[in-house]
Amino acid sequence: MKFRRPIIISILSALVLVVSNFLNSSVSTTGFINSFPDVLCPPTLSGLSSQVSLAKKNTPFRYISNKKITMSPIGNSRFSITKDSILIDAAGITPVVWQSRAGNWAGGTICSGPISSQWFTGGTADITSRGKLLVVNSGLSEAIVNVNVWSESGVQAAKVLTIPAKSYSAQGLDALAPGQKKIVLHVSTQAGRVNSFVVDERGKGLNSLGGDLVNSISNPSTHLMIPAIPNQISKDSKGNVTQKGSGHQLRILVPGDVDGHINAEVISADGRYTPVGINDLAVKHGSVSEITLDSNITSNAFALSITSDVPFLASVYSKVKSSGHNDFVWSTPAGALTPMSIAITGLSPVLAFAGESIDISLDVKLSNGKRTTSRITATDFVLWKVPDNASVITITQPGDHVSGGALVSSVNGYGYFPLVAGSTLSKASIPVSNIRVLNP
Repeated sequence: MKFRRPIIISILSALVLVVSNFLNSSVSTTGFINSFPDVLCPPTLSGLSSQVSLAKKNTPFRYISNKKITMSPIGNSRFSITKDSILIDAAGITPVVWQSRAGNWAGGTICSGPISSQWFTGGTADITSRGKLLVVNSGLSEAIVNVNVWSESGVQAAKVLTIPAKSYSAQGLDALAPGQKKIVLHVSTQAGRVNSFVVDERGKGLNSLGGDLVNSISNPSTHLMIPAIPNQISKDSKGNVTQKGSGHQLRILVPGDVDGHINAEVISADGRYTPVGINDLAVKHGSVSEITLDSNITSNAFALSITSDVPFLASVYSKVKSSGHNDFVWSTPAGALTPMSIAITGLSPVLAFAGESIDISLDVKLSNGKRTTSRITATDFVLWKVPDNASVITITQPGDHVSGGALVSSVNGYGYFPLVAGSTLSKASIPVSNIRVLNP
């Protein structure tokens, strides 16, 4: 009895301390904010013109070289980028850039958030090359970037670029791999907020051989789907094919240390089949190779599904004609569709979807503010023409394991861009004020 009271007091004191600590931790909360990172659009080189399609006229933007970091309304739903790259607060609606040289070529790409690893399977560095690698640092500090190049001769000398804050660097493709015809580039970021773009423009003397923007992917994979490859054909008045599409070259690189075995399957309205010579094809690692695709396809576009036993990269080069002059298109892989919105003001593309069972729901916003909905169902492959006055396409139901790409024809040329999101929703914690900061 003598020690009961002190023991009870000690137990109660301990309980009070435990409960108080529990209550202190339970009322301390951490806030979060969800937002889409700003996306960056490529700069415009001398002699070229660029227009970016946006969802609305009051979309905030700024040029990356501006001293001020505040944004202002862009003022137009299709904005001309005269020279400098621009940052856009697109709020999750991916803008599309259409770049061209008048009467010679055109190409498209998406504006995207910063990317630490970009692979470009396309371009040339031989005597016809007028192409450029554009590396943009939209951050407020210096950026350090590694550029690795592969060609038909193997790995080329690596290059390290230092890009000042809020600026970009233009590297000639012929300077990165002099004299090489088939190249693949990997741009990786050591430090900084970096985006890279490749302009593959070609010419011989005063004659243009066409051009295109080469879209990138983040990493090699053992399965790649190229969903939209143009195939220009000619038909007579009775609908019979008089000239099949031609000029398709499949470019492949296995960047690892082990040779690969490639299998490819053409997917089109004609069905599925394996092109001649691409069944368990052995591909040497470390060097870029090209394979000619046969021209038995009679549809206006097709997809290509490629698998390998080791990670690899691939794209398809296609010769096309536009307004009577020669052009070419680089069709690159695209991942599985996700719910997303993409701005296409002024473009009117044809969308191509590839997958075993296609069941996609689309919401289309027109330039007059009205909306329409469409459901696209098919097996293997389908083309869908976007209404001419569409401004934004939203994929509300992407289907399972379906990839998509867009083909665009204009007076200056022909182009492609993958249906992928330029930025995804990110979550960041909000600092919470606590008296212990002032009174530890």
